[in-house]
Amino acid sequence: MQLQQLAYFVAVADARHFTQAAERMRVAQPSLSKQIRALETDLGAPLFSRARGNVTLTPAGEALLPLARRMLADADTARREVAELAGLRKGRVRLGATPSLCAGLLADALARFHHGYPGVELLVEEGGSRDLVRDLARGQLDLALIILPLQSSDPALTTEEILRENLVVATRQGERPRARMRVEDLRGRPLVMFRRGYDLREATLNACRQAGFEPRFAVEGGEMDAVLRFVEAGLGAAVVPSMVLDGRPGLTGTPLVPGLSRTIALAHRKDVEPTRAAQAFRTTFLAFLTDSSRERTLPPGVEVLP
Repeated sequence: MQLQQLAYFVAVADARHFTQAAERMRVAQPSLSKQIRALETDLGAPLFSRARGNVTLTPAGEALLPLARRMLADADTARREVAELAGLRKGRVRLGATPSLCAGLLADALARFHHGYPGVELLVEEGGSRDLVRDLARGQLDLALIILPLQSSDPALTTEEILRENLVVATRQGERPRARMRVEDLRGRPLVMFRRGYDLREATLNACRQAGFEPRFAVEGGEMDAVLRFVEAGLGAAVVPSMVLDGRPGLTGTPLVPGLSRTIALAHRKDVEPTRAAQAFRTTFLAFLTDSSRERTLPPGVEVLP
């Protein structure tokens, strides 16, 4: 089994078409097909069903696909790590973060890191915590800022608690202001709900269910920016981190009683040591948080954990 064969296999699995996969990989289609057949011979099972021109994965192909993606990602990480050890002032950090952090303090932290390590490439993946955990497991990220606790079914990750973020009820500006709000006050009220994969969706659902009711959705399925815009348009309220309301004059954030918060951790896979570039980012990021806490420049509702 060769890495190039796995790369061809993943390309065909993504395109579901041999010719298109060959074009994407910049190789002749007969050569790509030959390598796929060699891989199937080596594994002792067909990977694709080619009935009537439709290319679909066989059960063996379905089982191989996530492993192939992870092996290719790990191989790429290994090449970059060796290049760093060879003394090159290069590298790459693939970082995942929740939208509230991307819209808040992360930009300044990335600027500090880029100033100290201008030769290191920064790739940022924005998404819900569940999506980031999945991408870590697949080897598509080096580090991720995720929400704890992890689920029992989650892959083995090393986590480091770094921040606590307060959640508030976001409503359109102009509604009668309230100093505090209980979760029970959301009963029967239309809510704007995040898509699946966002921990904020689960946090809202769990809080409502613990209060004895199922929430009513006015609209669901949005990303962070869309959810905030829907609230501004008057479609409903939403439970969001307080920091995302900074710079949104059309929205009001009302604290919940008792308070609702979430813990943010910096995570990486247990079975893979972070690259030197990723380790340098961790050091820079933690120093940035410490300085921001001391200088009281953190966004509202954010606390650095000891």
